[in-house]
Amino acid sequence: MKKEEIQDELVSIRKLMERSSKFISLSGLSGILAGIYALVGAGVAYTVINENNTSTYRGVIGFFKALLKFEDTIIYLLLIALIVLLASITTGILLSIQKAKKNGQPIWGKTSQAMLFHLATPLITGGILILIFISRGYFGIIAPSMLVFYGLALISAGNFTFNYIKYLGICEIVLGLIAACLPGYGLLFWAIGFGLLHIIYGSTVYFKYDR
Repeated sequence: MKKEEIQDELVSIRKLMERSSKFISLSGLSGILAGIYALVGAGVAYTVINENNTSTYRGVIGFFKALLKFEDTIIYLLLIALIVLLASITTGILLSIQKAKKNGQPIWGKTSQAMLFHLATPLITGGILILIFISRGYFGIIAPSMLVFYGLALISAGNFTFNYIKYLGICEIVLGLIAACLPGYGLLFWAIGFGLLHIIYGSTVYFKYDR
């Protein structure tokens, strides 16, 4: 057997082992679209915050009007975040199913189940903690907490898919910690973490694995 044939055999074996041990049907395009959704959501959120600027209210009556406006703003921001999340998840599932069929890989196997478990555990934990923060009025640490817990979830799930997921998770954690040190810039860091970084990650995966 020639050296080239041996190398081809080794490459084939490695691909088969990777396919059986890792979920490689994550779509890079879904990451790009998720980043775009996040940037659009951040733009809408910025508009909502500016329109409900409490600095225009004066006096006691103005204070209570501002308080009501502030509560409305929080509700709007949560709705925007929920819409972005649902749109990203839906897009990711649909494109992953399409890619799994193309690769001949089951979308719901042991590997995908393990990845989902390790991804969901930190996300659900972080989501519950963030709801507690909201109920207590700790709004300044919501965005940093989202980034940190999301990063932890990506690192945890990275053992079952592309290593780029781990790198993205590390970047999200670092960004979240920086955001925690710079209160008042939560929306900006949220847009960078869920928007720009997702687009960079998605583009990398798309051009390397999807084309």
